[in-house]
Amino acid sequence: MSESSDGTPPEPAGGLDQRFCEVMDAAPVMIWVSGTDKLCTWFNKPWLEFTGRTMEQETGNGWAEGVHPEDIDRCLQTYVEYFDARRRFRMQYRLRRHDGEYRWIDDIGIPRHAADGTFLGYIGSATDVHDAATRLASETAVRQQAEQDLAHSSGQLAVLVDGIQEYAIYMISPEGRVMSWNSGAQRIKGYTAPEILGRDFSIFYSEEDRQKGAPEQALQRAASEGRFEAEGWRRRKDGSEFWASTLINPIRDNAGNLIGFAKITRDVTERRQAHDLLEQARVRMLQVQKMEAIGQLTGGVAHDFNNLLTVIIGNLQSAQRNAESATPSMTRQQRSISAALQGARRAATLTQRLLAFSRRQPLNPKPLNVNRFVAGEVEFLQRSLGETIAIETIGGGGLWQVEVDLDQLESALLNLAVNARDAMPAGGKLTIETSNSFLDEEYCRANPEVRPGQYVLIAVTDNGAGMSKEVMDRAFEPFFTTKEVGQGTGLGLSQVYGFIKQSGGHIKIYSEVDQGTTVNIYLPRLQGEGALDERDDRRGPVQGERGETILVAEDDDDVRAYLVEALQDLDYSVLPARDAISGLEYIQQVDTRIDLLLTDVVLPGMSGRELARQAQLLRPSLKILFMTGYSRNAVVHQGRLDQGVELMQKPITQDQLAARIRDLLDRTS
Repeated sequence: MSESSDGTPPEPAGGLDQRFCEVMDAAPVMIWVSGTDKLCTWFNKPWLEFTGRTMEQETGNGWAEGVHPEDIDRCLQTYVEYFDARRRFRMQYRLRRHDGEYRWIDDIGIPRHAADGTFLGYIGSATDVHDAATRLASETAVRQQAEQDLAHSSGQLAVLVDGIQEYAIYMISPEGRVMSWNSGAQRIKGYTAPEILGRDFSIFYSEEDRQKGAPEQALQRAASEGRFEAEGWRRRKDGSEFWASTLINPIRDNAGNLIGFAKITRDVTERRQAHDLLEQARVRMLQVQKMEAIGQLTGGVAHDFNNLLTVIIGNLQSAQRNAESATPSMTRQQRSISAALQGARRAATLTQRLLAFSRRQPLNPKPLNVNRFVAGEVEFLQRSLGETIAIETIGGGGLWQVEVDLDQLESALLNLAVNARDAMPAGGKLTIETSNSFLDEEYCRANPEVRPGQYVLIAVTDNGAGMSKEVMDRAFEPFFTTKEVGQGTGLGLSQVYGFIKQSGGHIKIYSEVDQGTTVNIYLPRLQGEGALDERDDRRGPVQGERGETILVAEDDDDVRAYLVEALQDLDYSVLPARDAISGLEYIQQVDTRIDLLLTDVVLPGMSGRELARQAQLLRPSLKILFMTGYSRNAVVHQGRLDQGVELMQKPITQDQLAARIRDLLDRTS
């Protein structure tokens, strides 16, 4: 190629030399060049491949045929305005791809000038930004650059590379020294060109990576394999780290000698963070699904046990009373009955905990002032935990009301307190703190089982042994325990978990080994104000009065026989019915006195709820008491009792039966 009179190489058509065109064809972005008349004279290979058109079709104003009709006027107006002002511009528009799909393009145009300052037109780079997950193009921007040293790259290439802000593009000598530096590199890594040129590129790696030889290995692999592509943490000038997607390509002369490397880096920290959040959410969702599956299994088992335990406990109590009346002193038989009854009651407690975990226990939520509740529990908790545990309560100001089952919340708080005591065998401090809390969208994205909104937080904190991550991940599983065999059932936390979830709340554990544990309970705020729940400790006589009659509708023969005997022992008259139809026949007998209907919710044929409905049509003043071993039925919806419904959860002891029936019969309304 001969030189012109001023010593500069002549340019072929379009004002570009062949070497420049070859380099631009290997760039990872679409490149275009225009002359001083605003008409485009050249497009690189990625542009033509993207549009599926030839160079002849695109030059001039042919490229505009691929711009979306809604964008073309704005696109041309921007182009002309900045062209006339000789100013750099950036614009977005939709460009038709070779398959006919319109894709959003981010286009940057930069004025070109000759060595003497003469305006030559524009050079631009365009990137497909339609898909936020677009990866760095597979080809490097400077692949197979010509033979001359990297430090003498053409001015035109430098202008183009410098205009690309999304990527750090720079050249490295075979020894690893930085030889060029674009504005994208300055933006991403923080160094200006004077600060970094001539320095070893390993400065961008962590000390650990440098000790492992990671920078040298990257260059070696690029040289031997033709390219090196990887992702990892890199350091900025200020010491902060970012997740980098890196591509290194070797550059060789015509003889095949290695003369340097082209390195392109992109900051993809946001993508990495989004990926990590999605992975965390996926793991949490799998945990939630596992807990749901375990809940279905345990709930079904607990349901079947309830009828069995009702018969076992009831008959043991009857045998105990008979034995005590026959022989006042404790005999071997009485001790055996007492031990069996104790074991049956423990089984009933385990069953209730299984139902709580599986969210199949009926809740009777009432408005509650949590600060007043917690303050009232301190004395009870102190007696339960012993003198070696100090209890402190911190009540939040202006605390919202919640709607919750008071008895179940008390049980949950006791479970957490007992766990805390066990984590502090030598004594310690238990803190119960309340506050208002708002769980926002970001928190709920990381915890997808939670709904955003306003909650009242009860934080239970101990300074005990703490938990490892592995233990925390399984803490809410039923029967999982770190205690020795015989020292715990592993159902305490699972019961708390099930109750909180059934109440529409959220529970979270924060713990470190030897640093203590905090369990956060979030209960949904009760919108508006309600009448606060107060405990009713009124106790009336448990025996039946003369002539009071109970209609018992129960399809299980053994359970029905036990209930009839227990009620007769309490001096009630009893009408037994094996199903709803039989029970309705009694109700239809006008001359038959019936003071209360005791019915299972689930009966063959007509349900217990339908029996109760028809009974109250015929006898409006009739009191109704339901029984169930399974809460997901016609009187419980979303885990809560229907308004005005009275329900007993099986297994049922004679004492419970006597108290509930007496309470209902003594009510005036």
